[in-house]
Order: sequence, then C-alpha cells, then structure tokens
Amino acid sequence: MTAMTKKAENPVAHLTPEDIEAIGRELDAIRQEVIDSRGEADAAYIRRMIKTQRYLELGSRAVLLASLFPPAWVVGTAGLSVAKILDNMEIGHNILHGQWDWMRDPKIHSTVWEWDSASTAEGWKHSHNEVHHTYTNIIGKDNDLGYGIMRVDEDQRWTPGCLVQPLINFVNMLVFEYGIAAYDLELGRNLRLPKEKRPANFKDSLRKTLRKVRKQATKDYLVHPLLSGPSFLTTLAANLTANVVRNVWSHSVIMCGHFPEGVETYEKAAIDPNETRGEWYLRQMLGSANISGSRLMHIMTGNLSHQIEHHLWPDLPSNRYAEVAPRVRALFEKYNLNYCSRPLVPQVYSAWHKVVRLSLPNNWLATTTWRNLPEQLGVLWKMTTGDRAVRRALQKRLDYFAAGAPGEPEPAPEPVLLTLGARPA
Repeated sequence: MTAMTKKAENPVAHLTPEDIEAIGRELDAIRQEVIDSRGEADAAYIRRMIKTQRYLELGSRAVLLASLFPPAWVVGTAGLSVAKILDNMEIGHNILHGQWDWMRDPKIHSTVWEWDSASTAEGWKHSHNEVHHTYTNIIGKDNDLGYGIMRVDEDQRWTPGCLVQPLINFVNMLVFEYGIAAYDLELGRNLRLPKEKRPANFKDSLRKTLRKVRKQATKDYLVHPLLSGPSFLTTLAANLTANVVRNVWSHSVIMCGHFPEGVETYEKAAIDPNETRGEWYLRQMLGSANISGSRLMHIMTGNLSHQIEHHLWPDLPSNRYAEVAPRVRALFEKYNLNYCSRPLVPQVYSAWHKVVRLSLPNNWLATTTWRNLPEQLGVLWKMTTGDRAVRRALQKRLDYFAAGAPGEPEPAPEPVLLTLGARPA
C-alpha cells in the first residue's frame, strides 16, 4: 500500500493530462444521465426499503418478547440483526449522503434523518461526507484510512506498538458504532489537546454524542428488555448480539472499500491544491475497491459493494450503482486502470492481511517461510526490544533480502552489531 507516487511503477504514469480530463468528462456524462432519469421508481425503492426495515424490526422485537424460548430467540435475533444492518447501510448511510434529497420528502432528507447508531447524524456527515469523501485515501488527511489507530502505509514508520493493531482492529470491529462515534469527534486528538486549544464546538459535539449513546443504550438494553418481562435477560442478549452482528458486518464492508491489496493511497504533498475534477475522479477510482456478489449482497452492504461508483458519485441513489458499474468498469479498461473487485470473503481476507502485514516491519512477512520462522521471530524480537538504530539496521537487512539481492548487506555499525548479538569483523 505504498503511496502511489513512491511506487517504482506509477499506475497512472501512462495517462496524459488530456486523458485525465477526458475521464472526468465521461464520468460527468454518466452522472448527468442518472440525475436526469431519477424518478418515481427510485423514490418507490427507498420508501419500500424503509417500510421493509421497520416491519422487520417491529416483527423481530415482537418475537423477542418470547425470547425465553430458544427458537424465538434465534428468529428474533436474526431478524433484528438484519433490520439494524439495513437501517445503517442501505437506508441511513445513503440518506445522510443526500442521495434522496431530490425527492423533497421532509421525512426522507439528509437534514432531518437520524439513524440507529451511536454516531450523531451531524457528526458523521462532517467526518464522512465532508472530510473522507473530499480527501479519500490521502495519508494524514483521510482519517477513514485506518481510523487514526493503525499503520496504513509502508512509508509510515514502524514501531513496536504497531504489533497490536490486529487486536485493536478486532476490538474496533466488535464495538464499531462506538469507534465511529469517537472517530467523528476526533476524540483521541482533542483529548490530548489542552482545553483552551480544542475546537470551539468540541464540547457541544461531545455532549450530543453522549446523549445519543445514552438514548441508544436505553432503548436496546433497558426499555425493550423490560417490555419482555420474564424474557428480560434473553432479550438483552439478543439486542447485544444484533448490535455486534451489525458492527462486524459494517466494519467488514467498510474495510473492503479502501484497505484491500490493490487500492492506492496518496501523499498530501502529491495532491495539487488546485486538483481538477478529472484528477479528483481518478483518485476516487484508484482509492476504492468493490465487492462482487448478488443483488441481496449489494442491498445488505448498502450498495457499498459498489464502493468505486459510490465514491465517484456519493449523492446518486444507491439503487442505481449496479446499473452504471459496467460502464465505469469499461472506462477503467479503456484507460488501462485497475478496477479492484473481489467477492466478499477474498476482499475481507485481503484487508485483514494488510492489517497484519503492516503491523509487522516492512518485508518481514515477505521474507518469512516455515523454514526460517525461528530466525525471523528472533529478528522481530530484536526489532521490538531494540532502539531505533537496531530497528533501522534490521530493517535494512529485511529490505535487502526482499529485493532478492545476493550475499549479505553491508554490516551495521559496531555498537549496533553488539546489540544484535553479532561480533564485528
């Protein structure tokens, strides 16, 4: 995932400025066609989706009134899990993007919609719509890239603390709605700042988020369990399970959108402050990845399985992405660009593989085999317990062997050799 401008072979080096602007014009034309053809069928789709989600949630909660009986618990929990996924993915996410504002429906509008999540709609729209979609995959600008808690690029310095990032990511997956709420607040960064240097709206945003968290927790972990009477504990467990299922699913889908192998990242310094429409489109095209699958898969992912198309046109109705995806793919092929798309399981594996790979020193995984594993674990131990000089020396060796160079690299300075347990020549 080395930043694109630092790669030995830049995947867009063959494009001329005229090519890039031509791509922009072709994509603008596709977008305009969809805008011009929006109508009653699209409006009926989102209204039907909202109706389906609400009936599914109501029916599932009714079944959970008898959750003391295992079959009722299984059916109710499964239904509630799906309802929560639909609420967050195909409904909430897309309404808050303004995809349905053109309907002028006062109940289905980005300015009034609130969703079943710990994040406030207001906070999420700022961090996601305004920041992430503007600065997609720019290291240091797009906080969706690793959520500020993970190493996401080989050019970021490795430290021993990176070793725990798979565990951190796993925990974040289980409590994802709360992780996103903290991310929307930039909680870690703001809490490290002195109070007088925090943004003026931080205190108010924190208060609103805590109120939303309390409201969600009261609904799921007190009100509905109490309504179940003798099924209190089993309904409580069902609500907790449904929230975890929703968190795991949404985390997996979102990880697939920008983190798998084959997705490009960008350096801040490489982005022209006067970036053209075509250049912005190109960054979205190469900084996103799709999930291939059935129509049901696309609905359950909120059509974020069409992440490339979504990042090109975040305000188009989600039900139209499948329609334009073949034309977008043809454009990739026309200009010899990589359209990153895989089925769900390989894409999730690819994203997690990258999390693990970047938790380790560069090229450690690439140079490790079953035969040399004990030796490599020793190298990892020394890099973990040694100082920066030791890490630099051992990193140089890893890079040397990963390049397939013959012989041995130049020896490290004598003090470092002694730290490594080797004798200087």
